[in-house]
Amino acid sequence: MSILAKLFFSFFKIGAFTFGGGYAMIPLMQTEIINTHHWLTHNEFMEIIAIAEMTPGPVAINSATFIGFRTAGVLGSAVATLGVILPSVITVLIIAHLFKKFKNSSWTKILFSGIKPAIIGLILIALFSLGHTTLTDYKAIIIFLSTFLLLVKGKFHPISVIGFSALLGLLFY
Repeated sequence: MSILAKLFFSFFKIGAFTFGGGYAMIPLMQTEIINTHHWLTHNEFMEIIAIAEMTPGPVAINSATFIGFRTAGVLGSAVATLGVILPSVITVLIIAHLFKKFKNSSWTKILFSGIKPAIIGLILIALFSLGHTTLTDYKAIIIFLSTFLLLVKGKFHPISVIGFSALLGLLFY
C-alpha cells in the first residue's frame, strides 16, 4: 500500500472512530502515528499537537495536515486532511437526515447519554498523555497553573493567555 493510501486510511479511521472533537482524537492519533506507522516520535507528535492547538482551526485537521505534509509533502497533507474530515462530513449528512425523523425518540436520548461520558474519558486520556510529557519541570508546571487560573478564575480570553504563556516560555527557557 502506498504512503498516500496509508495516510488516507489512517486519518479516515481517526476521523471515523473518535467522537468529541480534536482532543478526543489524540489517543487514537497517537497510536496510529507513533506506534503503528512510526511516522513521528512521541516528542515530535507532542510538538505538532502544541502547534495545531495554537494555529487557527480544529486540532485534528491541523495535525493531519502537518503530519501528512511531513510524511508525503503537499499531496500527503491534502490526503491526510481529506481522510480526517470525510467521516465527519458523511456522518453529519446521515445524522442530519435521521435526526429529523428520530430526534424525539427515547433511543436517541439514550444513545447520546452513553456517548457523552465516553467523550469526557477520551479528553482526559489526552490530558494525561500531554501532561505526562509536557509538565516535566517546575517551569512548565508554573506556566500550566498560571494558564489554568487565568482561564478559569480570571476568565481571560484564550488568545491573551496563549500570548502570556509564550512570554513566560521566553522568560523561563
